[in-house]
Amino acid sequence: RNWDYRFCWLRDATLILLELMDAGYQDEAQAWREWLLRAVAGSPDQVQIMYGIAGERRLTEWEVSWLPGYEGSAPVRIGNAAHGQLQLDVFGEVMDALHQARCHGIAASESGWALQQAFLSHLERIWVEPDEGIWEVRDEREHFTYSKVMAWVAFDRAIKSAEEFDLDGPIDRWREIAATIHADVCRRGYDPELGSFVRSYGSKQLDASLLLIPHVGFLPPDDARVRGTLAAIEKRLLVDGFVMRYDTAAADDGLPPGEGAFLACSFWLVDAYVLQHRWRDARELFDRLLALRNDVGLLSEEYNPRTRRLVGNFPQAFTHVALVNSAFNLTRFEKPVEQRARPASED
Repeated sequence: RNWDYRFCWLRDATLILLELMDAGYQDEAQAWREWLLRAVAGSPDQVQIMYGIAGERRLTEWEVSWLPGYEGSAPVRIGNAAHGQLQLDVFGEVMDALHQARCHGIAASESGWALQQAFLSHLERIWVEPDEGIWEVRDEREHFTYSKVMAWVAFDRAIKSAEEFDLDGPIDRWREIAATIHADVCRRGYDPELGSFVRSYGSKQLDASLLLIPHVGFLPPDDARVRGTLAAIEKRLLVDGFVMRYDTAAADDGLPPGEGAFLACSFWLVDAYVLQHRWRDARELFDRLLALRNDVGLLSEEYNPRTRRLVGNFPQAFTHVALVNSAFNLTRFEKPVEQRARPASED
């Protein structure tokens, strides 16, 4: 499970944009937003989930068989085949980030809004399809619950932007699609027997990405289904005090089983505790995560509780973005996780 991460994922880019704005780095956020718009410009059906830092699209993956890898962690890969995957959640991440940019006073151009509308027209056609999801599985595509939730987010944020900033758009149509996606997720992505949302439609597996359902405003944090999902993740994915992405031994992801605790997911649990006002649990987990940092304060992608070592790609931006977000949520009156969770008007 070693990958070449020397690229820019749209998902990561949008999360970094949110953190820059929350930290008050408006100029940097505006420059980042402009890079994002340039990267995704063009036909929506040709948008990739990741690019080279200069916007390169061809990221062909190959294995360097003559290199042993760090401590024998072969195969060593150059390039990343995930650039050709369908990951529906990216549409929601981009739409949410651009909406939040408007809320922070970073006004988008007319062409930027036109691009977002083209995004939605494309998403309206493809949200019903299975995809590779946030974790970039290398097996058959599935109807991942989180992917569908973020498809809903895309339309929800378009409605918000149109209403709050007096932008033209087919709001009634977007509201109809959002309602359809919402009902589909609640019907097919929730398992009443488990009392929890599940990793993909028809599955009995859990996934840490489900922690983000209240974060993005899909359901309120006090909803019984959200509370049940949190309890199920605490029971089945919380291992030695840290959160696993999913059960790699049970899930069909096209890769050998086994990996460390995914640190970003553990920070998502901190934020889930904040939303439910479980302040002691949130602070204890946050402090436990901070204690994992190395001598210069950096974290990797994963942590192995058995060997007590940071493992995976290092340093990992996805982890540090989650750390900063949790720090803001624990210390600020205006919490980023609560700002993102505000739903669009239903009027």
